[in-house]
Amino acid sequence: MSALYLGAAVAFLLTIVLGLGHLFRQPGRADSLLAALLFGTTGVALVLVLGKGLGMARALDIALVFALLAAVLGAAFVLRGWPGDEAQEDAQEDPQP
Repeated sequence: MSALYLGAAVAFLLTIVLGLGHLFRQPGRADSLLAALLFGTTGVALVLVLGKGLGMARALDIALVFALLAAVLGAAFVLRGWPGDEAQEDAQEDPQP
């Protein structure tokens, strides 16, 4: 049964590598956000599968920390890295004569 878990871990790792390759080919703000969320989610799944396959009881705690960090990273990226919504609001409030 351990080989099944390790095979799934390899599949998750391959997903991360393919996502990273796509990110390098087409960089953009939305792609970067989706890649960060993909890496966070897949990283959590990878840790859980490896923990189960290798019999590590602490993997659940590590996966929980990764999930919390991924959520914070996604929120921080949207708040700090997304193009200014304030500029659009200012343009709507102050029409040009």
